[in-house]
Amino acid sequence: MIEAPGVQQRWVLAARPRTLPAAGVPVIVGTLLIRPLTINWLNSVLCLVIALALQVATNYANDYSDGIRGTDEERVGPFRLTVSKLVTAKSVRNAAGLGFAMAGVAGLWLASRTSWWLVLIGLSAMLAGWFYTGGPKPYGYYGFGELFVFIYFGLVATVGTAYVQHGTIPTRAWWLGVAVGFMACALLEANNLRDVDGDRAVNKKTLAARLGRQRGAWLYVLCVAGVVVGVIGARQLAVVLATVVLYLPALRLSFSKKQGRELVVMLQYSARAQLALGALLGVLLASNAYWG
Repeated sequence: MIEAPGVQQRWVLAARPRTLPAAGVPVIVGTLLIRPLTINWLNSVLCLVIALALQVATNYANDYSDGIRGTDEERVGPFRLTVSKLVTAKSVRNAAGLGFAMAGVAGLWLASRTSWWLVLIGLSAMLAGWFYTGGPKPYGYYGFGELFVFIYFGLVATVGTAYVQHGTIPTRAWWLGVAVGFMACALLEANNLRDVDGDRAVNKKTLAARLGRQRGAWLYVLCVAGVVVGVIGARQLAVVLATVVLYLPALRLSFSKKQGRELVVMLQYSARAQLALGALLGVLLASNAYWG
């Protein structure tokens, strides 16, 4: 019998740490588009707090919504709070609310320093995070999860971070947003490929579940190809080969015959690739900005 995680560990596990690169990488990339010595570090820290708080809040919200629907009964992935019954569903919902509130406070502070239009964008991000699996018609159950992830953890996060540094939006920020957005989608695809059988059992129609385990692997290829297109558009050609090399272990797994729990490591590979590429892009961007 598997021992239940401790009080603190269960909350950490349910926050899904391996998904956090999706929040951190766009902030790194968006910040380092300008000369390091001219970076407004307070704005960058606020962007990071917002991104991480939204990511964790969304993870808890998904845990709560999937748990009360019974969807997680068929899952084989990371530990989940609600379905484990180690804590009450209300507590998980409140934790999600606290995360969204933290993002809101940081967002208001950032908006007061830059533009109040950011408040509307932040509100839309919170709603998108909750209704991913929440509400009567959660869009994540109908194959629109990738679109949400691409927009908010790619374009919005990267371009938004660049804007609060520049006061304008450099063209490269959009291309980098495309690259980072597809990195986040690859992370989601690794999760959804693992859960194909469970999602089909509860009629959760993710794109991977619609296509099936084998054909769904091409979705992962598409995400990696999107990363390549983004870095080429941003004129970061040195990153192209690194992208292929870093995602190769996950690409191999995606086309293997492994299923369910055997694919848990694919999420780990995807998270490592995203972190490494984010760091590499950050170094190259900072170097170009400093010497350019």
